[in-house]
Amino acid sequence: MKKHLRHLGLALGLSSALSLSAQQAPSTSYVDLVNPLVGTQSDFSLSSGNTYPIISRPWGMNSWTPQTGKMGDGWQYSYQATKIRGFKQTHQPSPWINDYGQFSLLPQTGKKPLFDEDKRASWFSHKAEEAHPYAYEVYLADYDTRVRLAPTERAVVFEVEFSKQAPAEERWILIDAFDSDSELQQKDSRTLIGISRKHSGGVPRGFANYFVVRFTQPIRSVVREVRRGKGGKHALLAVNLSEGKEPTTTFYVASSFISPEQALTNLQEVAHRSYSEVRSEGKEVWERELSRIAVTDSEERMKTFYSCLYRSLLFPRRFYEISPKGEVLHYSPYSGEVLPGYLYTDTGYWDTFRALMPLIHLAYPEEGAKMAEGLMNAYRESGFFPEWASPGHRDCMVGNNSASVITDAYLKGLGKIDPKELIPALLHGANQEHPTIRSTGRLGYKYYNELGYIPSDVGINEHAARTLEYAYDDWCILQALKKAGAGEADLALYRQRALNYRKLYDPSLGWMRGRKKDGTFQTPFSVFKWGDAFTEGNSLHYSWSVFHDIQGLIDLMGGDKAFTQKLDSIFTLPPVFDDSYYGFVIHEIREMQIMDMGNYAHGNQPIQHMIYLYDYAGEPWKAQHWVRRVMDKLYSDRPDGYCGDEDNGQTSAWYVFSALGFYPVTPALGQYAIGTPYFREVRLRLPEGRELLIKASETKHPYIQSVQFNGKSWDKTYLDYAELLKGGTLSFTLGDHPSRWGTQPDARPYSFSRE
Repeated sequence: MKKHLRHLGLALGLSSALSLSAQQAPSTSYVDLVNPLVGTQSDFSLSSGNTYPIISRPWGMNSWTPQTGKMGDGWQYSYQATKIRGFKQTHQPSPWINDYGQFSLLPQTGKKPLFDEDKRASWFSHKAEEAHPYAYEVYLADYDTRVRLAPTERAVVFEVEFSKQAPAEERWILIDAFDSDSELQQKDSRTLIGISRKHSGGVPRGFANYFVVRFTQPIRSVVREVRRGKGGKHALLAVNLSEGKEPTTTFYVASSFISPEQALTNLQEVAHRSYSEVRSEGKEVWERELSRIAVTDSEERMKTFYSCLYRSLLFPRRFYEISPKGEVLHYSPYSGEVLPGYLYTDTGYWDTFRALMPLIHLAYPEEGAKMAEGLMNAYRESGFFPEWASPGHRDCMVGNNSASVITDAYLKGLGKIDPKELIPALLHGANQEHPTIRSTGRLGYKYYNELGYIPSDVGINEHAARTLEYAYDDWCILQALKKAGAGEADLALYRQRALNYRKLYDPSLGWMRGRKKDGTFQTPFSVFKWGDAFTEGNSLHYSWSVFHDIQGLIDLMGGDKAFTQKLDSIFTLPPVFDDSYYGFVIHEIREMQIMDMGNYAHGNQPIQHMIYLYDYAGEPWKAQHWVRRVMDKLYSDRPDGYCGDEDNGQTSAWYVFSALGFYPVTPALGQYAIGTPYFREVRLRLPEGRELLIKASETKHPYIQSVQFNGKSWDKTYLDYAELLKGGTLSFTLGDHPSRWGTQPDARPYSFSRE
């Protein structure tokens, strides 16, 4: 996610390949269709993803990336860059949040090592770069040296092929522990140990990342340099290895947030293994996870799909480790203690409650179960569920959307969740403010609980956005209360609060609007003004944020026709905007402006569900049209392949769901609004060996003519989670013109007002 200042084909022989099952070997490797460089052609002023190549295992605790940016630069890899400064262990979820648990290594040649990050940086070319989720290889031109790395969950193996022209005594491996009071020392003839303390927040006193570097050859000599850096010592060290007859050497790196001893335990994930072995294992792991959703189509479409699915399987990352006794342990970034159980981090639920977490709960439920247990641990350790974690609570974005994520898991039976603990945790988060982190808990909850909204004139920014999201979160809490068997008083209270969105609707304007403490509407006010009342959007974007009660919103807006005309207007309006709240054109505004889709801002999350709302007003063919338009126009597998920030998998998960043909407009509901399928065939592997086969008659055109589910006609514009879990076949007949399919009033998805 971004902060404010943030401000700031392969013609596969498809006729026969279409019948392949997910269990059979695909005619091409799914993981090798992934391009980890998608979204890396970005900068502060314009995001095409704001990603970096994450070389990792799925949800891996540690990731690795080539580092083109300077130490501490959130844009740690940019496609436009020409030099690599090092190979960095990273945990960065976003350039706006930046990094922690970070250090870098760089092989180099010369009579003496170069420590300065500008002087040591080597020219490279994308033509001599190979990036896969499981491995990265590149040629460092200034050193005539090839570097290869392949990670496991908590460790990595490097294979370095030094220049044959460089004498053995001129081959160096530099370790940069970064500033902020880092440490580096030699442990024995083959091993270095270090401590990196550099972070960007979200950690308690005493935070450290302990790392170990072990070489397969003895260390011949060591050159050290200790600088004064931000927050204390900046330790750097270069080693020269003794056995230099062969230009290729292998070494291993691992780290731990628990202790140096645990780092050595984590090193066993790669110890004594070759680069090719770890690379092959990583490829198998990624192939297994990506094949959960097996699609067959043109190579171009498959590349974009699997690049998006890869991005959906990175965050939130596993923040737990395995002790020598096989115990699951984690360092708590909330309390500073080492505690038992799972913990996950590096995600902002303002983004990912929408599609990423529902995707994990549907397609990767065993991982979702552990994530839910990790959420309960975060609550136990800090007194709150995280809203933005990296690694602990961070002050970023708005809402109380952890309620959506944990409720969705609870309703689906994922994880060991005791309702006697869950309900007090949910109620606490809804009725408290975190003492120091404004985005955790509910800022302004006293106003909200008393008035039904957060006023525009009490000094709380983005007040209307908070109100709308709190109302949805209250609906989520209501669902958890129902399942837990809560009393009528609690149910009645949260039923009432779930309707608070109504307080912000201005009938004279026809859009959501901030409201003052005295009940009058905020003035001056413009529906085109970004920020202020809303979060990284304007009223045209945020007025649709009534995820749980679209029928109620339709009623407020004057009925079906008035509602769909407002939806239409988002695309037909020019990209008018008011940036006065920020004082300059933030990148989210620019991304909307240049996409030639009117005021539709798919590059940011608040409006991403909007297209599916046509299903709720009797015009589903428009959802089919616009879903296909966005997929074809705004996504690709190229370095500029996104139309805005790819935030922790959310923008990718939108694409994945939309390619399946449906989307979770109401995430904690267990229901999906139907769009239109993108592929001729998809096989979704489900728990207990079941499988959902999604077929389309053709995909040249987006318009649904008819649908069959397990041989029976299906005229609803939604699908139920429980029914999908049973598996079977979902068949779509598509055509080149809109049809009457799904237009009957009883075909519409759930709305709270219709209960």
